[in-house]
Amino acid sequence: MSEEPQKPTRVDVWLWSVRIFKTRSLASDECRAGHVRVNDDHVKPSQKLKVGDIVRVRYPGWERVFEVKKLISKRVGAPVAVTCYDDLSEPRPAYLSRGGLPRRERGAGRPTKVERRELNRLRGYEKD
Repeated sequence: MSEEPQKPTRVDVWLWSVRIFKTRSLASDECRAGHVRVNDDHVKPSQKLKVGDIVRVRYPGWERVFEVKKLISKRVGAPVAVTCYDDLSEPRPAYLSRGGLPRRERGAGRPTKVERRELNRLRGYEKD
């Protein structure tokens, strides 16, 4: 029994369908901004994907890499979406995790000189 050929799918539709982006318009915007690459080439949202393509999505501070295993054009549930790609990306850096960066309390006012220097040192703006 041979598998039927899959219909070509736009990159923005695929990214939305497999739940990489929350909305299709957000996926299109990210493609236009140059944050999405297919086989190391910047793409437009209308670029057609095929099985075996490598899709790179850049986030602030890290990059996710996916290999297309299955083409879909309808949004599906998370358990099904995971079967449509292989996630080849490295783990998310620890400094980007939710609890990783300290935050000032809202309404705490302007930081003191010592606090500002500590924040700049943490952000890498100043050297010790």
